[in-house]
Amino acid sequence: MGETEGTAAPGARRRRLALATLCITMFMSMLDNVIVNNALPRIGRDLDAGITGLQWVAEGYSLVFAALLLTGGALGDRYGRTAVFRLGLALFTAGSAAAALAGTVGTLVAARMLQGVGAALLTPGSLAILRQVFTDERERTKAIGTWSGVSALGLSVGPVVGGPMVEAFGWASVFWINVPIGVAALVLSGRVLPAIPGRARRVDLGGLVLSSTGLAAAVHTLVEGPGRGWTDTRVITTAVLAVLLLVAFVLLERRIAEPMLDLRLFRDGVLGGALLGGFMVSFGMFGALFFLPLLMQGVLDWSPTAAGLAGLPMTAMIVVAGPVSARLTGRHGPRLPLVLGIALCALGLAGLSLYGEQARYAEYLWTLFVLGLGMGMTFTPVSIAVLHRVAPERMGTASATVNTLRELGGVLGIAVLGAVLTHRLTTVLTASPAGLGLPSGTLGRAADTLATATTAPAESLPAPVGYAVEHAFTDGIHLALRCGAAALAVAAVLVALLLRAGRRPPAAAAPGPAEHDLAAEAEAGAEAGARAGTGSVAGTAP
Repeated sequence: MGETEGTAAPGARRRRLALATLCITMFMSMLDNVIVNNALPRIGRDLDAGITGLQWVAEGYSLVFAALLLTGGALGDRYGRTAVFRLGLALFTAGSAAAALAGTVGTLVAARMLQGVGAALLTPGSLAILRQVFTDERERTKAIGTWSGVSALGLSVGPVVGGPMVEAFGWASVFWINVPIGVAALVLSGRVLPAIPGRARRVDLGGLVLSSTGLAAAVHTLVEGPGRGWTDTRVITTAVLAVLLLVAFVLLERRIAEPMLDLRLFRDGVLGGALLGGFMVSFGMFGALFFLPLLMQGVLDWSPTAAGLAGLPMTAMIVVAGPVSARLTGRHGPRLPLVLGIALCALGLAGLSLYGEQARYAEYLWTLFVLGLGMGMTFTPVSIAVLHRVAPERMGTASATVNTLRELGGVLGIAVLGAVLTHRLTTVLTASPAGLGLPSGTLGRAADTLATATTAPAESLPAPVGYAVEHAFTDGIHLALRCGAAALAVAAVLVALLLRAGRRPPAAAAPGPAEHDLAAEAEAGAEAGARAGTGSVAGTAP
């Protein structure tokens, strides 16, 4: 993978600084998936963005991140992991500054996309550089545990720190925080990271164009469809374009020698089940993390700080569940913890949908514990399944595929469940517009007022309209959460069936002792990850 053989290992202090640099950058790239969520209502108010605009603010980063992750890995192989890592870090930092300075929602979305480009370039190279720095197997295992634990921590603490920052310093602060950290990491990377030369490799430009444009067309269809109408010419056009481009992408990947996406991974039922599990957890949970701040701040009239701190139980359970999941995976294989984790996520989403405008935090607190426990249970088994079933020479591609599917699951979760929410809200509000005393055309704007409110909607809209919009918005969130729960429940069944043979390695895999070594590595990584602040062995798969 572009690593040089026989390179002398750097000194202990330099190794620690290299690990710190890699952990900080991965923390930032994971954090930016979710930290913006608590800022969405303030962004909507200041930049005059409705629900659709806010979806694009959240989706812009994740869409580009998912679309370019595989290409980022190929570019690292071709031009050198460290060089591409530094380029990605520079772009991510520049995108963060541009996002903080954005004066319109279009500019903000473009800046978020630039952040996504940077994250896609730096993420694949991070683990390869870490493997080069730590040549001793035991040290490497601990370093990977710390690195992946900090990565997962970025996802779990994002909602918690985002709220207080927004309330104290404004929404731009969630982007400004990346700039000094990014500059410091760039300086450190030039001093402590080893140069890893590239190797001759064909970059799959055709796959890049087809996959990125196809995904963009699919997300555009899902985001714009509810507002424009599913029979709108532009919506139909982008839907057809998405299908054609993605089918062409799959056909291309089957034919070329060095594909961006290795479709052979899906022929193994265990790998297919693990990849499906990672995808579906992101689908349900990223959708929920998008809705919760809108519900708490727009309907329940919580402050950004309170909405952020409300996520602490979820974060705490992710920390608790990680080591438990690692031990279960080491002793019983990936099937039990992965299926259990997906089922708990489904239960949490379904339970959350039972509480509406008058709900008290203590009443639905249990759902946050269940959601955190479910999420924490799923990280490790996906990664261990890949380690167990994939040959070493295909590990880089497999790792990139896991990360891509996780990001893609989040992109589609926000788009699909957001479409359910918007469609339901519009349907309820337009059912009897005369009863609200407003023409039909103004109801969508009233709904956007709720999504971007910093006070209760009943205070910012005429009372009958405010109450009706509030009820319709809550009804839409409930339906979206139930759809997410149903999708996760079906996924739990499918993953259980696919992973029935999870403890039997394929013919190409090493038998017997390899399974013991894998269990030991899972538990060692879990302990290192717990010391880093979360118990997840792998927020991204080694």
